[in-house]
Amino acid sequence: MASMTNTIRSDGWTLRTKRLSFGSRPVIMGIVNVTPDSFSDGGKFFDPQTAVEHGLQLVQDGAGILDIGGESTRPYSDSVPVRDELARVIPVIEKLAASTDVPISIDTSKAIVAREAVAAGAEIINDVTGLEGDPEMLSVAQQAQAGICAMHMQGTPQTMQDAPTYDDVVEDIFRYLQARRDALLSAGIAQDRICLDPGIGFGKTHEHNLQLLQSSDRFHQLGCPVLVGHSRKGFIAHLLDDRECERMSGTVGAALGLATQGIQIIRVHDVAELNRALILFQQTFPDGKLSR
Repeated sequence: MASMTNTIRSDGWTLRTKRLSFGSRPVIMGIVNVTPDSFSDGGKFFDPQTAVEHGLQLVQDGAGILDIGGESTRPYSDSVPVRDELARVIPVIEKLAASTDVPISIDTSKAIVAREAVAAGAEIINDVTGLEGDPEMLSVAQQAQAGICAMHMQGTPQTMQDAPTYDDVVEDIFRYLQARRDALLSAGIAQDRICLDPGIGFGKTHEHNLQLLQSSDRFHQLGCPVLVGHSRKGFIAHLLDDRECERMSGTVGAALGLATQGIQIIRVHDVAELNRALILFQQTFPDGKLSR
């Protein structure tokens, strides 16, 4: 387990019309993949009504954010045309925004999709390219005044797992996220709207992923909320030495380690299981708190 530090963590995230306040345990971001080919649940929620029903179930299960995505970013996945991505996500966002007060996030690297999603009710733009993949994204993000999550990825989904290398994975990604934070600030986006994600599984080896999970509290020094999305990823099977394992229990176990580091947001598929684990873990943690 990572050691506790005295780093002051961000206590809130300003979104488009809402503000998330972070308490003694992480906010759970529930994943709603409106895709036929995502690595873990591709096709299960491809029908818009099924996706909406799944999102509402995740809210009941304990999700504090719903992250809607219409394009898989699994290794070696192909890009989706803008019209297809819009057709997948906009009806889902519209219906969810009318049905729940839980903030909705759009998981996209396309500025047009981000803009239309915000118009449909999204509160957060979650971009795996750190808002570098589309030259219009910074402008859209600034105009939307939404919450922004900038993630680190080495390469693209088509290349990121070919041969990821770093001098020091934690320090290299810290410097990258620091630079992206500063670029967002320069574009006129307030710091309290920025969240940062080290990008578990995006251009990292199994060992890189483990090092990042062990040192996630390092990113609190950037003065923004930290989001970690490790759910069901391949390093779990590797660490458990079981390629056929279901990965949910491993996801929950790693999430508890992240909670002890004060990570504010954890992005997962299995919301109910993590929510129950966090409730019990909080009640049995020695000082009754997970935050610093």
